[in-house]
Amino acid sequence: MGTISKTITLTDTQDQWIKTQIAAGEYTNDSEYIRDLVRRDQEENAKFPALKQAIQEGLSSGVSNKSVTDIMQEVEARLSADGRL
Repeated sequence: MGTISKTITLTDTQDQWIKTQIAAGEYTNDSEYIRDLVRRDQEENAKFPALKQAIQEGLSSGVSNKSVTDIMQEVEARLSADGRL
């Protein structure tokens, strides 16, 4: 994987924040901090397509005739079956 140099502009406060993170041992340099922010943003944004699809499926499925209690029991049964509850 290749690398590309970029020039970014930060406020004094933002620069100080990054320096504080580096001084605390969280990162070794500015680039590592910025790359970590980009990776986290990528991970967070990767969740949106699946969430949008789930919302659309819910909207497309129409109105349920089940009660809230019925739905909760189904959820609890599903979570129990796969060990999450």
